[in-house]
This record gives sequence, C-alpha cells and structure tokens, in this order.
Amino acid sequence: MTVITLLTDYGVRDSYVAEVKGAILKIAPEVTIVDISHDVGNYDIEEGAFHMARSVPYFPKDTVHVGVVDPGVGGERKPIIIQAQGAYFVGPDNGLLAPAAERLGVERIYEITNTNMLPPKVSDVFHGRDVFGPTGAYLANGVEPSKLGKAVSDYIRILLYEPKVTESHLEARVIHVDGFGNLVTNVTNKILSNLRVKSGSMFAVTIHGRDYRIPYTRHFSAVPVGELVMLVAGGGYLELSINRGNAQEHLDLKKGDRVNLTLIR
Repeated sequence: MTVITLLTDYGVRDSYVAEVKGAILKIAPEVTIVDISHDVGNYDIEEGAFHMARSVPYFPKDTVHVGVVDPGVGGERKPIIIQAQGAYFVGPDNGLLAPAAERLGVERIYEITNTNMLPPKVSDVFHGRDVFGPTGAYLANGVEPSKLGKAVSDYIRILLYEPKVTESHLEARVIHVDGFGNLVTNVTNKILSNLRVKSGSMFAVTIHGRDYRIPYTRHFSAVPVGELVMLVAGGGYLELSINRGNAQEHLDLKKGDRVNLTLIR
C-alpha cells in the first residue's frame, strides 16, 4: 500500500485539505495519506521546506510527497515532479521540494504538462487539488512520471540551505526556530561527519559580532542547566540550544540569520 504525504499552508479551518485528499482518493483509493503539516506559515516556502526535509527519511520506499506552499500559483512557476532515490516529490517549482529531494538524492526532474491526466477543469488558484494531488495519486498507482510530463534539467533551490564549508570553518544560517527556542541550522549530520566532529568537540561561534565557545554533545543534559550546547536532534540538522532554556531569546537570532562556526577541537 503506497503512502502519499501532504504538506501545505492551508490550515485546517477550511475544506482545502479535505478537497485535496478527495482528489487523491478518487484516483488512488487504496493509498495511505499522511499529513506532515498544514500549519506552515502562509506563503512560507522555507518553513515548509524544512518540515518536509526533516520528515522524509522516515517514510517507506516509494512514498509520494505532495507539497503545496505556492504563493506563485497561476503564475510562471512550473508544476514539477522530482524523482529521488526511493521517493517522488510533487509540487510547485519554487524551492519547496528541493531540500527534501536532495536529502534523499535527486535522480530526475519532470515538468507536469500532460493535462489529459488532470481533471477536466483545473482551477487557476487551486493546483493542490487539481494538479499536485492527482499527479501524486497517479504516481502512487504506478504511472511513470514520463507519462505525466516532460523531462527538464533543473529546478529552483533554496540558497538558505547551502552552508559554506572551508576546512574547519562553516558559514551557517538558521533555517528554523522550534517551539523550545532551539535554533536549527543548515549544517547537516553528513557535513559534521565529513569534518569528523564528535561528542566533546568544541566550536568557536560568532553571532552578531559576539564570540562564544560552545561544545558539541549528543544530548542537552551534557551541559549544566542554562548553558549553550550544540547537537543534532531528531531532524538531522545541527542545532544551537540551551539546556532547559531558550536559545533564540538568549542569542537574539531569527530564521535566516548567519552563524559562523569554527571547529577548534
């Protein structure tokens, strides 16, 4: 039984999410639909990209991920399919899908152009229901993406997700702030592994011109209550945190802010 995930900024007050699910189930009635989130901030592509990228490694092979945070709906942005290693991603070509697809490994990209596979009437402003949902359903049914559109060579990426790495120095950015005030950066577990960072390593950290020395550990309680710590939590990204505190308030950082890190041991 194939899984289709949904991530949108629609919220749950209106019927939008139900309409997308209905459009999927008309084509693929046996699929399991899993909601990643529908509480992404309105038009916040970067927030949606974070939640999708964080969650996709935990789904079974051949999952179809449908993402709709689409402020450019009806405009020039392309509707696309990204075929990755073990998954498909369907949504607008605005960067939303890129970090998640790249986390698994991008194989091919298609622009959705076969309107014969879509409903007879496609809304200009509701592509989630009329384009992306049905496309995801066809993929779940085993339809090859080449039957749904034409191959293309590129897609939009979010530059915020690409840290600059030179030897032991990283120019990172905050990509998410969670409900505890933990500051999630764009530094992945893979980057840390390549730098041979291990528990007990120490970083020199520069934030807003202020310098800190912050240890890298495996869990929050490795430092005293109220102390700064860096670790990789469940999402696979390096976080700046405070044991039982709020790092966002303490460091005065927000999404998009730069954090300079130098591994010193």
